Amino acid sequence: MMSESPIFMSVRELGYRIKSKDISPVEVTKIFLARLEKYGPEYNSVVTVTTDLALEQAQLAENEIMSGEYKGPLHGIPYGAKDLLATSGGIPTTWGAKLFEKQTFNYDATVISKLRKSGAILAAKLSMVELAGGMGYRQPNASISGPCKSPWDKSKWAGGSSSGSGSAVGCGLVPFAIGSETWGSILSPANNCGISGLRPTYGRVSRHGAMALSWTLDKLGPLALSADDCGLILQEISGKDQKDPSSSKNAFTYNRDTPRRNKLGIIRNVLDDIDDQVRSNFIKSINHLKTKFEIVEVDIPDLPYQEVTRTIMLAESSSAFESFTEKGLARNLTAPEDRYGPYARTSVLAKDYIKALRIRAVMAQQIHEDMAKFDAFISPTRNTPASPIDDEFRGAITGASRDIMGAVGNALGLPSVSVPNGFTSNKLPTGIQFMGRAFQENKILSIASDFQEESEWHNQHPIELLPKTEP
Repeated sequence: MMSESPIFMSVRELGYRIKSKDISPVEVTKIFLARLEKYGPEYNSVVTVTTDLALEQAQLAENEIMSGEYKGPLHGIPYGAKDLLATSGGIPTTWGAKLFEKQTFNYDATVISKLRKSGAILAAKLSMVELAGGMGYRQPNASISGPCKSPWDKSKWAGGSSSGSGSAVGCGLVPFAIGSETWGSILSPANNCGISGLRPTYGRVSRHGAMALSWTLDKLGPLALSADDCGLILQEISGKDQKDPSSSKNAFTYNRDTPRRNKLGIIRNVLDDIDDQVRSNFIKSINHLKTKFEIVEVDIPDLPYQEVTRTIMLAESSSAFESFTEKGLARNLTAPEDRYGPYARTSVLAKDYIKALRIRAVMAQQIHEDMAKFDAFISPTRNTPASPIDDEFRGAITGASRDIMGAVGNALGLPSVSVPNGFTSNKLPTGIQFMGRAFQENKILSIASDFQEESEWHNQHPIELLPKTEP
């Protein structure tokens, strides 16, 4: 019998309890499977609960641990995977679209294979915006499971496109999840759901077996309760993969003891056009960080960051979905705007794509030089808290809102971690992000973890989702 519920327990703590044989992987898995079945439909966060596989993997993990074969910090811990990651064994991989609800693969994505080898337990395939939002969606309803809801308010959106990954962690349905980001799809759910999310350096995690949206922008990364948990997970899923030529040879070992300059940068005007309460929480965070860091406003070169990132994404998604578009399959998508979005992407000219790639090279050189003076750049994770679930939203990808940090970070493949930094008057979470230079995940995770150790935002959870205690 467990004396303490594993729900909302950090990956580090849960792993320690399992290693110490204080709690059973089988019992932990059964608790989270029950949560997935109960709350998954209520929050539209789950596509498939992988009950049989999870119980089989949990029993294997328990047998291994009891016999002294402990594999590491994720051994025996259940997780969920965004439903664009291929899974074998007849488990559907829907890409978030009704059109592909029966799609299966005979292999596992590399990240799924790595997690299995680490002893982690696949408990669910999690909801996402159809085709990872690449068709131009403007509404939360663009998903096979319906609009995914924020744990903090079911009338608000969990964020896209890794909405189910964010919601499932924020609701305590899984201790951690894997999401993907092309532009904002890990950080946005982290912000809206009051959890932590890490967008790793481009190439840090193999994308073999993940639906391709934009070959030079797509990245896979963890969502969890803390930055520290994200570091533990990244260590297990990163590394070179011969099946993904873009994967990096740079090995990653999680280590918080990294040298620092104790200097943070804020891009000038980053607080323009943002929600007043988001601004207020960010300023409070700055005042706290000033006790340890010199914080400097930075003027970066005047370059078309958003336009470059948008052009690359549109051109590459048009190519990735060429056959899909030519067959007219877009007519079967949920969101009306997604039914014509693929055709608009085919109008991006080759000369514009090439120009965007050339400007990106200039951006990389300039930003690398600017960031060399700092441990990280910081900004609010999003300009607003979670939006109403039945509203259209303003997105940077479509050019309707401003997101310089997101454009720079995703175009250049830079790592960024988002952690909670407060709540609005309506009890909606807000986030702060720490963006570092390429392959400096340890530095930004260390700073974010220190921030969380001195705050309590990540330890707050919706009352109605807390485990019930016996009378």
